Amino acid sequence: MTYTPMSNRYETMEYRRCGNSGIKLSALSLGLWHNFGNVNDFENSKNLIRTAFDNGITHFDLANNYGPPPGSAEKNFGVILNQDFKSYRDEMIISTKAGYTMWDGPYGDWGSKKYLVSSLNQSLKRMNLDYVDIFYHHRPDNETPLEETMSALDLIVRQGKALYVGISNYNAQDTLKAVNILKQLGTPCLIHQPKYSMFVRDVENGLLDVLEKENVGCIAFSPLAQGLLTDKYLNGIPKDSRIAVSGIFLNENHITSEKIIKISKLNELAKQRGQKLAHMALAWLLRDSKITSVLIGSSKKEQILDSILSLKNTHFSEEELILINDILKD
Repeated sequence: MTYTPMSNRYETMEYRRCGNSGIKLSALSLGLWHNFGNVNDFENSKNLIRTAFDNGITHFDLANNYGPPPGSAEKNFGVILNQDFKSYRDEMIISTKAGYTMWDGPYGDWGSKKYLVSSLNQSLKRMNLDYVDIFYHHRPDNETPLEETMSALDLIVRQGKALYVGISNYNAQDTLKAVNILKQLGTPCLIHQPKYSMFVRDVENGLLDVLEKENVGCIAFSPLAQGLLTDKYLNGIPKDSRIAVSGIFLNENHITSEKIIKISKLNELAKQRGQKLAHMALAWLLRDSKITSVLIGSSKKEQILDSILSLKNTHFSEEELILINDILKD
């Protein structure tokens, strides 16, 4: 059946300016880290993309190594694009990254110009695209000069293979250096993608200040702490949860009694706000104007629809923010 997007898809989504650019990102973006590899059901993956787009999510975030196996998320996304979204490519922001191990040998990892240019060429072929909208360096590389890595990003833009560039997982100091190098090269850094949630707040120790001062956007990944900031683990570990199914990035060791107490208290506050805990966790990030977008992951289309409900209330009183900080104290 031919896919036709919902005609009202832009009416309920919020769009936020990304740094000092002409780009606005949907407040929620869809990450393809999980659930889009060859090990996953293709029709379900397609339905997730359709559901996101039907509800105003315009930004789709990938990386070269997403799968499993690595590369398969990009390949499957490319097939979905070709089948359903050819006519809508210009309504989408498609991003990918390179920085983690992708192929054997000394040129398949980290931040050399050789690796970054080669990786993006491969990504474009897998997705059958002429360009991506955003290309990120996925993680810092202490053994490659930062000037080389940033000049690779500059080259990629000048080659027309990406419209904008960003960085991910950089600390505040290295972010400032990277931003300044890119500025001198004439290809400004559009966006930074850090891990950020109620449980992981390192970005508050200087990084957000750098991004605000330098007019760089910020998109948070793992906003629900791999599912901990939901109500799913309050009564044990569900059989279909990430812990039970995979256990790679989140396992039973993360579900401590102290963590459950915090989750329970946060859940009670969310109820008082008329929200689920997951809604409140997303809203807590989006309350900050320095956050351009929040990356959500999903294995079911209902999860996407549920996440969108977080946009109904992103306001927090001073008392609520103080209470959240008290709950989260070590």
